[in-house]
Amino acid sequence: MRNPYVVSLITLFVLQVADAASKVVITGDDKMQFNKREFEVAAGQVVELEFKNVGKLPKAAMGHNLVILKEGVSALSFGSKALKAGASATNPLPKSVMDEVLAHTKLLGPGESETIKFVAPSTQGLYQFVCTFPGHYSIMRGIMVVK
Repeated sequence: MRNPYVVSLITLFVLQVADAASKVVITGDDKMQFNKREFEVAAGQVVELEFKNVGKLPKAAMGHNLVILKEGVSALSFGSKALKAGASATNPLPKSVMDEVLAHTKLLGPGESETIKFVAPSTQGLYQFVCTFPGHYSIMRGIMVVK
């Protein structure tokens, strides 16, 4: 038989952790720019990231996604690797490169947004993020700082 006191404490803890989620909003535009080049989260914290494409150009020409990479993975080398793996305007994130991805949004067209939730790594460090739409990775990148 479960102790109702322990069950209540566990429920309270889970609710507090969910409420403690770090909320981040990032936009991408037709100039191939993220509005934030850096954001900070606590190690092990739940992160709620909303990504919006605030551009006007069609998705096939100027779609954007946001891909957070594992520690030590360079956005520039990852973008190049994704292209070599067949990244395209309709599939900017090939499955063969997913082993280096911590979290990602889908490809968004103008006016679209997506919110993703993930747990920040427990290891403090710098985690790069990038848009993998072909050609965007050289400009659209930034850093998630885990403290």
